[in-house]
Amino acid sequence: MDDRNMMALLERFQGGKISMEEVLEQLKKWPFEDLNYAKIDHHRALRQGFPEVVFAQGKTVKQVAEIMEHLAACNRNVLASRATCEMFTAVKALVPDAEFHELARMIVVRREASVVDEARVILVITAGTSDIPVAEEAAITAEVMGNKVTRVFDVGVAGIHRLFAQRQIIEAANVIIVVAGMEGALASVVGGMVDKPVIAVPTSVGYGASFGGIAALLAMLNSCAAGVAVVNIDNGFGAGRMASIINSMR
Repeated sequence: MDDRNMMALLERFQGGKISMEEVLEQLKKWPFEDLNYAKIDHHRALRQGFPEVVFAQGKTVKQVAEIMEHLAACNRNVLASRATCEMFTAVKALVPDAEFHELARMIVVRREASVVDEARVILVITAGTSDIPVAEEAAITAEVMGNKVTRVFDVGVAGIHRLFAQRQIIEAANVIIVVAGMEGALASVVGGMVDKPVIAVPTSVGYGASFGGIAALLAMLNSCAAGVAVVNIDNGFGAGRMASIINSMR
């Protein structure tokens, strides 16, 4: 339920199309709907501009399907991250217009396309091909939230000429998400090239001494390039959401 749904509900009541009892029945779900194992925050779209996003990892298939069904009943666009094919099959049975982005591990219900500002682009860059799943999570999140997204993959510092070949695209972006594992150096390099906010996403990609992304995380946190902020390891969703918030500011 967002502000437009709320206004439409009140207009229907004002026009005599629904009763007071029906309005109250709708409002009973506010501020949340209790499913016992989950308390769905239907109020979040009003507070933050986008509905609650389901973190599917750790939940059962049945739980993910039911939560998505209830969210989709009250919202036009809904996301679930870290989902499996099995989870998607169960969601699809309850929400027929759901889509699955297997590489990003995201289930998407997209019933309304937002008005996109073509001049304000979020650029998602990866150091390597192995970083693409996390990058896609960030990119799809930003797209569903109403942003134009450009992707540039596999331009890490081991072949830095590949990055410089994309300089025009990089400089045209309004917000940049840099996704990198191993030593995570790409975020500092990009941060030193632009006057735009850079959101760095360390990934768990790398050999033993990368410690599952901790090496990249520490390198990004210690970046000497101004304007670089860091989200958690493999947190593509967090980067996409933050980039969307920044991109919508005027």
